[in-house]
Amino acid sequence: MTSEKKNILQEPLPNYEKAEMDLLRDALKRSYKERFLMATTLYKVQLTLNKAKITRPPYTLTK
Repeated sequence: MTSEKKNILQEPLPNYEKAEMDLLRDALKRSYKERFLMATTLYKVQLTLNKAKITRPPYTLTK
C-alpha cells in the first residue's frame, strides 16, 4: 500500500450528529434580522432556479 492510502485509512470517522448540532447552535446565535436576510436570499435563489430553463444547441457530428 502507498503512503497515501495509509493516510486515508487512518482518518477518523466523521461525526455527523456533532456537526449538525454545531450548525444549529451557530444558527441560534444569529439575530432575527440575519435569519430573515438569509431566508429571503435562499427564497430568491429558489424562485430563480424554478424559472430557469436549460437550453443547449442540438448535437451534431460536424463542428
